[in-house]
Amino acid sequence: MTHGRRLRLNAFLKPPGEFLAAWRHPGAVPDAGVNIRHLIELARTAERACFDALFFADLVGVPFADQEVLRRVSVVNDSFEPTTLLAALATATSRIGLIATASTTYNEPYHLARTFASLDHLSRGRAGWNLVTSLNDAEARNFGLPEHVGHAERYRRAAEFHQVVTGLWDSFDDDAFRRDQASGIYFDDDRVHRLDHRGRYFSVTGPLNIPRPPQGHPVVVQAGSSEAGKSLAAAAADVVFTHHPDGAAARAFYAEIKARAAAAGRNPEHVLVLPALSTIVGRTLAEAEDKAERLYALLDPRVALADLAYWLGGVDLSTHPLDGPLPQLPVSNQSRSAQRLIVERARARNLTIRELARGLARDERTIVGTPETVADHIQEWFETQAADGFNVIFPYLPETLDDFADLVIPQLRRRGLFRASYEGRTLRENLGLPRPASRYARDRRGA
Repeated sequence: MTHGRRLRLNAFLKPPGEFLAAWRHPGAVPDAGVNIRHLIELARTAERACFDALFFADLVGVPFADQEVLRRVSVVNDSFEPTTLLAALATATSRIGLIATASTTYNEPYHLARTFASLDHLSRGRAGWNLVTSLNDAEARNFGLPEHVGHAERYRRAAEFHQVVTGLWDSFDDDAFRRDQASGIYFDDDRVHRLDHRGRYFSVTGPLNIPRPPQGHPVVVQAGSSEAGKSLAAAAADVVFTHHPDGAAARAFYAEIKARAAAAGRNPEHVLVLPALSTIVGRTLAEAEDKAERLYALLDPRVALADLAYWLGGVDLSTHPLDGPLPQLPVSNQSRSAQRLIVERARARNLTIRELARGLARDERTIVGTPETVADHIQEWFETQAADGFNVIFPYLPETLDDFADLVIPQLRRRGLFRASYEGRTLRENLGLPRPASRYARDRRGA
C-alpha cells in the first residue's frame, strides 16, 4: 500500500446495468430493478468481493419526454426507491456499506435524517447518504414547480439541508437511553437536544425521534464537480464521486478537493475521492472486445441521442444535423459539470453529434480489456494520487460484476492493493473514517 493508504471500492449498481440497453443483454434479468432475489445476489457477490459499499442512484422523475425513447429503456421506469431497497438488503448482508441517493431539493431534512438514521440502525452502522440537488425539470414538475430550481439556489439549500440533518442526528447523546424499567426512566433529559434551527430555507425544532446512529453520522457522499459542488463536497462529504477523462485531470481534481477540505478545517485524508470506473473484462483482449461489441449493438440510436441531449441540459438536438458539430449551448441548469465535460470532448476531438452520442453511450470511462489492464489502471491512479479508490460501474449485470469480483479483485489482492476481508463492522470503519463526535459533546464536557 502507498504511504499506508488503502484502496477503496464502491459498487455502483444500476440494475440491470449502466448501459441503456443492458436489459436486452442475453444474460440480463429483464426485471432486475424490482427483482429482490436478483438484487440480493448482486449485493452478496459484491460483499464476497469485499467492496466497501453498494450504491444505488435515484431520480424522482422520468428524464425522457419522448415516449418512443422512454419505452425502450428500463432503469428510469422500473426500479425500487433506494432507501427502501437498502433496508431489505441490510437483512441479507452483514458487512458491506449501503449508500442511497436522496435529493435535498425535493425532500425535507427531518424526513431524510430519520430515514438514514433508521437505515444505519437497521444495518448496524452501514448506511450512507448520497447528497444530491437533483437534475432536471421533470423532477421539479412532480413537486409543484414548473422548472428545476436554479443551480446556485439548489446548492445553498443543500448546504443548509446538510447542517440540519447532521444536527438532527446529534439529537440524543450516545448514552442518552437508559430504558430502566425499574425506575421508569427511558432516557436522561439532559442528554437530548432540540435543534431549534431557523435558517433561510428551513425551520426545524427537533429533536429527531430515533437514537443517534451507530456511526454517529451515516457516511455522506457528494458528486457535484461544479464550483458549488466542490465547495459543498469539501465542507460536508466523506466520499466524493467524480468522473475525469484522464489521469492528469483526475490528479488535479484530487489535489483541489484535498486542499479545499484542509481550508475548511477538515483532515484531507478523511475526504475520499472515488472517480468512476466502468469495466468490461475478458480473459483475453479479444474476449473483452467481443463482449463489448455484442452489448453496444443492442442500443437503439434514438435512445443514444436522447441520452446525449439529457446530459447536455435537456437541449433539443433534433433540429441540428447528426453529422454536424455540436451547436452553441446555454449553460445547463442540470449537471453543469457533465455538460462541460461533454462539450470539451466534442470541441477537442471535433466530434459530430452522432459520434458524440455513440461515444457517450459506450461510456469512455469503460476499460475494455484483461484483468491485468484494469488492475494496472487502478494501481496507477491510486499510487499517483488521482484517486483514493473507485466508484465501479457495471455496464450490464450480473456478468460484469461477476467478472470484476472473480478476475480483477484477485489481481488487486496479489498486488497488495485490496483487502481479503473486512477490517470493521461499520462503513466508516471499513473506509478508515472516524466516527464524528456529537456537536453537543463539548457542552457536556464543559458542564
